[in-house]
Amino acid sequence: MVTQHHSSALPAPAVSAAYPMAKPGYGKRSAPGQQARSRDDFALLPTRERYVAGFVDHLPDGASMSVKQLAKQLPLYGQQAISTALKALSVAGHLRRVRCSVGSVGSVGSVGSVGSVGSGGSGDETRWVFRTFWSRTARDNEWWNTYLATETATQTAAPAPDTAPPPPWVPAEEPPPAEPESPAVAEQAPEPTPVPPQRTPPQAPDAEPAQPTGPSPAYLALARLGRDDHRLTLSAHDCTALEPLATQWLDRGVTTDYLTNALAAGLPTQVDSPAGLLRRRLIDKLPPQLPATPSTPAGTPTPTRRLLVECTDCGRPGPPEALPDGLCHPCHQTHTTHGNTAPPDPTQIAAVKAHMANLRDLLKPV
Repeated sequence: MVTQHHSSALPAPAVSAAYPMAKPGYGKRSAPGQQARSRDDFALLPTRERYVAGFVDHLPDGASMSVKQLAKQLPLYGQQAISTALKALSVAGHLRRVRCSVGSVGSVGSVGSVGSVGSGGSGDETRWVFRTFWSRTARDNEWWNTYLATETATQTAAPAPDTAPPPPWVPAEEPPPAEPESPAVAEQAPEPTPVPPQRTPPQAPDAEPAQPTGPSPAYLALARLGRDDHRLTLSAHDCTALEPLATQWLDRGVTTDYLTNALAAGLPTQVDSPAGLLRRRLIDKLPPQLPATPSTPAGTPTPTRRLLVECTDCGRPGPPEALPDGLCHPCHQTHTTHGNTAPPDPTQIAAVKAHMANLRDLLKPV
């Protein structure tokens, strides 16, 4: 049975007018169909989660939802506590983190660079935008899965194109008026002298296109991991060995930015074998092969979009139905078992009891 938590803790501070907004394509997004705001919205949550939820609920759409920024505004808790609270709010049904791909540079060029890089050297680029969907009304997994599968959620996650008119001080470009030719000048102009036909120089045979040189996008993505985080430093031999696995990711339509984020999310404090860890992640986290979309006529500006849910704890991406409560399987198992993945060994329990009994005997007065 869920019990109501009463606390004399101070309410969450009011949202400052200077609270930073996220870049286009990031930040908070409100889910539809929420109930009207009331003082008992989060009464069933523990004190810390109620404190964080009350603050997030009053943030405007597009506000920054990073743990670092929230911790700056909520001085009662640090970044680790805020991260744990967000995970609990995800389990309670109040938020989901998502990634949405926008698949054409021409269609989103006015938005600016939104955390992406080109996908494998083709003419098009795939851009990923990030949102945190928030619902004051707690939702179950079925509701979130249904909503996140709709086109409405996908369009909400993607940034809107910038269609604002130019500032009034920018003059409109008009072609210069044509100057009428003077009749006298026209009459005096001599007739052009005919130019004799020129011989066309012989054309050289078509040369074969130069083969691309240099490392592949997958190799470069692996090589840059160590520069962003020293725990993932790889040698040239390691990058070459892992390159085929990373290429499989790019062949499935993800960008190098998506690849590096998935590999670097939720690292342990110490990594003894970066190559072994990355090999395991490249195999275990390989994104699903999406069905091919029907080809569209040339000139159609409509981009193709995909929406993935991020694990609120470690950031691992996946389809909504694969992340119940907004958590991947390992994080969900850790949360539900509180880190105890296996029952204690009866032999170890007996050994501990015997050791404690021996210590009591030694402490008895002689």
